Amino acid sequence: MKGQTNSFVLDNKLQRTLRRNLTDAEQRLWQRLRGRQLNGHKFRRQHPFGDFILDFVCLEARLVIEIDGGQHMDSEHDRTRDEKLVQSGFQVVRSWNNQVFNELDSVMDAIWHALKPHPHPDLPLEGEGTGGGK
Repeated sequence: MKGQTNSFVLDNKLQRTLRRNLTDAEQRLWQRLRGRQLNGHKFRRQHPFGDFILDFVCLEARLVIEIDGGQHMDSEHDRTRDEKLVQSGFQVVRSWNNQVFNELDSVMDAIWHALKPHPHPDLPLEGEGTGGGK
């Protein structure tokens, strides 16, 4: 996604520094995401996008995964960031560090569910709007 990241992020190579210094929770989750382990989906870690560095992203599925510590509790910055990501066409899944350590299978289930294609909300449900009824 070249061209969508501000020069401060790229010039200072922030994503490279963050990749080398993953938190323990990020390292644990990365072991489950890397190498296309989730049905062939490719994830990137510490990926730059706009003014942000995304913890993990699957570009093909437009899915962002953020792992948060206590400093993110009730964060207005995170809400604004999520809104901007959603406006850019991404879905955002957030988990807490302690969830990654204590409930990793649940975190993976949430990610797996987010990767599944969902019907477009404007499309009629099966059997509706076909015009073939009585």
